[in-house]
This record gives sequence, C-alpha cells and structure tokens, in this order.
Amino acid sequence: MEFFIDNLAPIMFINLIVFLLLGFPVAFSLAANGILYGLVAIEFDLMQPALFQALPQRVFGIVSNDTLLAVPFFTLMGLILERSGMAEDLLETVGQLFGPIRGGLAIAVVVVGAMLAATTGVVSASVISMGLISLPIMLRYGYDRRLATGVIAASGTLSQIIPPSLVLIILADQLGRSIGDMYRGAMVPGMMLASLYILYVVLVAFVKPSAAPALPEEARVYVKPDGSRGLRSLLVLTLIATVVSYFTTQHYFHEHTQVPVDERVVVSLVAWGVVAFIIAMANKLLRLGWLSEIAERVVFVMIPPLFLIFLVLGTIFIGMATPTEGGAMGAVGALAMAVGRGRFSFALLKQAMETTTKLSCFVIFILVGSTVFSLSFRGVNGDLWIEHLLMGLPGGQWGFLIVVSLLTFFLAFFLDFFELAFIIVPLLGPVADKMGIDLIWFGVLLAVNMQTSFMHPPFGFALFYLRSVAPKEDYRDRVTGKMITKVSTGDIYWGSVPFIIIQVTMVALVLLFPGLVTHYKHDEVQVDPTTINFGGGNDYGSGVYGNDDAGAGDAGAAFQ
Repeated sequence: MEFFIDNLAPIMFINLIVFLLLGFPVAFSLAANGILYGLVAIEFDLMQPALFQALPQRVFGIVSNDTLLAVPFFTLMGLILERSGMAEDLLETVGQLFGPIRGGLAIAVVVVGAMLAATTGVVSASVISMGLISLPIMLRYGYDRRLATGVIAASGTLSQIIPPSLVLIILADQLGRSIGDMYRGAMVPGMMLASLYILYVVLVAFVKPSAAPALPEEARVYVKPDGSRGLRSLLVLTLIATVVSYFTTQHYFHEHTQVPVDERVVVSLVAWGVVAFIIAMANKLLRLGWLSEIAERVVFVMIPPLFLIFLVLGTIFIGMATPTEGGAMGAVGALAMAVGRGRFSFALLKQAMETTTKLSCFVIFILVGSTVFSLSFRGVNGDLWIEHLLMGLPGGQWGFLIVVSLLTFFLAFFLDFFELAFIIVPLLGPVADKMGIDLIWFGVLLAVNMQTSFMHPPFGFALFYLRSVAPKEDYRDRVTGKMITKVSTGDIYWGSVPFIIIQVTMVALVLLFPGLVTHYKHDEVQVDPTTINFGGGNDYGSGVYGNDDAGAGDAGAAFQ
C-alpha cells in the first residue's frame, strides 16, 4: 500500500497508456482515469476534495476559449475547398506544367500538397483528393507504386506543419503561446520539408528513371499548333509581374521601414499575383492573344488559392487579423471560391458543416478529458514527478530534447497528433519552460515529430486514407486500355518509409538549427529600454491644461 501511495502518479500515467492501447476512446479514458485516481487520492488524503470544485470552471474555460474557434473555421474552409474541385484543377494544371520532366507528376503532387496545406490544413482532404486524382495517372504511366503512394501520403501530411495547421493551433493553446508566432516559426521548416520531398523525387528519377517517367507526348494537353508548350509566355508574364510588383511594393516598404520578413514576402506575393491576374484577365477579355493556353490556365487556377492564402495567413502575419478572424475570413473566401467555380450547393455546405461539427466536438471532448486528467495528475504531484524525471536526465537541455523526440516518435506509432498534443504537451511544456527552452521552437519541433504519426505503419492515418482510395483489385485503365495491377497494403507501407526518414531528418535539422524556427524573434521591433523617459516634469498642472510656460511640445518630449 505504501508503494501504491508513493507512486500514484506513475501508476496513473501507466494506467492511461494501457487503456489507450486497449482501444478505449481517448476522451473517456482521460476523464475516467482523472476521476478514478482523483477519488483514490482524496481517500488517501493526497488531494483535497475542494480541488474537484475547479472542474466546472476549467471546462467552461475550454468552451469559451476564443482561440479554439479557429479549429472549426479552418476545418470548414478545408472541406469546402476540397469539395469545390480546387484540388482537381490544381493537380491537373501543375501536372501538365511539370509532367514532361522525369518525376514531374510526383513533383506536382508535392507542390499541390503544399498549396492544399496552406489553404485547407486537413490531412484527410489532401490525401484522399490526391489519391483519387493523381494515383491512377501515376500508375497509368508507369510510376513505381511505392514512390507514388509514398509521395501522396507524405504530401498530404504537410497540412500538419504548414500553416494554417490545426495541430499548430492546439500546440499554441496548450503551450500558452501566440498562434501567429507558431505559424511564423513553422513556415520555414514546412517549406524545407516540401523541398526535401521534391529533392528525393528528383534523386529517384535520376538514379532509377523507370520509377518516375515523364508524361508521354499523347498525355500533354496544353500544346500549341507549332508543337511548343507555350512556356515562353508564362515566363515573360512571370518576369513582368515580378518587376511591376517589385517597384510597386517599394513605396510601401519605404513608408514602413521596420517590416518583418514574413510581411515583406506576403505583400510581394500579393502584388505579384494581382499584376499577373490583371494581365491574364485583360488578355482573355480583350482577346489579345499574348498568353498561351497553359499560361492562362496556371494564372486562373493557381492565383485564386494564393489570394486565399493571403486572406488567411497574410492578414495574420501583417497584424490585420487574429488567427480566429483569419480562419473566419478563410471560410468565407472558400465559400466565395466554390460559388465562383459553380460548385456550391446546400448539400455540399451541409456535408461540410456536419463533418466540421464532428471534428470540433472530437477536439473539445478530448480537451475536456485532458483537463480532468491533468487536474488529478497535478493533484497527486504528477507534474513534479515528470519534472524531476526529465530535468534529471544527463545532458541537460540536449538530453531532455532527445528523450522527448524519441518518446514522441515512439508514441506516434499508437496515438494520433490530437491525442499526443492533449496528453504529453501539457506535461512537457512546463518542464521545457523551466529549462529555458523557447516554447515556440519546442512546439514546432513537436509538430514536425508528430507529423510522423500519420506515416507510421501500421496505424498511420494517412496510410489508411490512401488505402481507402487506392485500387484493391487489378483493373483496366479507361484511357490506355492496359491492365493495371492493384496497389497492395505492403506497397503503401514500404512507400512511406523513405518519407518517414526525411521527416526524422527534418526533426534533426530543427534540433541542430533553432534559427529555422526562432527567426520570428528577429522580426520583432526591438526597443532599447534606456531610451524610454517616463518623466513628466514636476508641475502636474503644466502644459495646455495649466502653466503656459510648458507647452504641448514639452509634454510630448517627455515621452520621447
């Protein structure tokens, strides 16, 4: 009995892990363990009964948390975009753009995956869309099954690290940090991860050309009568838009001297997109014939999602909107895009809202269960047990970070990112803060690590999503008439392994080079406290309201 009382916190934590591994619902496992061990602790006088009186207030605090409103907004935006045909148009256009080079279709999948991540933030929508559209095309033209399935699953998981990611919202809330800073910190690692995927595809195409062939001539749609692809006009349009946007943004940057890097990128991209869109629209309406078919297609398909990205992320980065407001504007923008494409219907809206409600309730219930568990866990000094356990590791910060990374990687085999965020982050965050670790950097490190939970065989959700849409039987291709062999579960699992290695490599890079995340600090306006003067003089009645000897200029000078 003494052993049980002295080790109640670790027993409580181990019991939770056992319940989760047995398959009990996460929210109810957390809440049940919290209530059970809370009552046990009260029975043995380890916890005051009055502590449970804080539960209603904590639950009410969760439901009234404005930050969590971003979750349903971004989910609704992603689902509407996924059902409005944006993914199909992007994959077709980018596939035609990159298709003629070896590995071009796989590169197109990564590019579209990154764009969908920056607009939808939903893994299931990205993986299922690309699996339905790209996988049959890649199989049709002879792509290696493992490469095709791996690149689709991995590109879909970019939604968890490239803003506006739902997991970044949850991590920011759990760590008590700004969502905007978390988004800024995650942007560079997310883009680097997409670049590493593309680099891997290029290497595979170079070493084994048969695994990633180019799109054959008969499959290239946008070809001019003279046989050229019309890329010259696209290049000229890009250069003109770049030059015009550069000179137009210089006036803005001249007036705003201390502009952060992310705001400069956002303003420049928006100006570039506006110029390119105006030129393409004028060419189409006036029938000028300046642009080729593929150039027009690229502008009209890729620029609207860029505007939507600005509406969501741009307004957050430049300080015009909070993440919750950005999510609301993104949802409205997604509805407008669906209407503009002629894909909007009340059936689509109803389906998207139902799915959004289910996911939002899923998040809230897990968070409520996590609150019950953490209240009892802290009541039996579980937080101190975790703190002493982790702070006593050899190697200081490095030892802590390596153990946390290994623990997260291992737990990702069995738990998804929501469960990891709600269970381990509240335990690890305070320890990291006491050790002087930047919590934004720590959160992004965990997010990159948690991303592997979608790719781990045998429980990776991205692999399940892809399995649900990949062909389970041999079939005859409707375009070529050839028999296509089915995609086995083994192909999907083995195809994920190289991309898991890339994700782990990205974890190591974030560990070794914190500046990849903490660059957001350098964008903040620095104020020298020695230059601040709060003195207002000895005469409280001076200035415009009293003594005429001290004018308004003197009053203003006091705060210079």
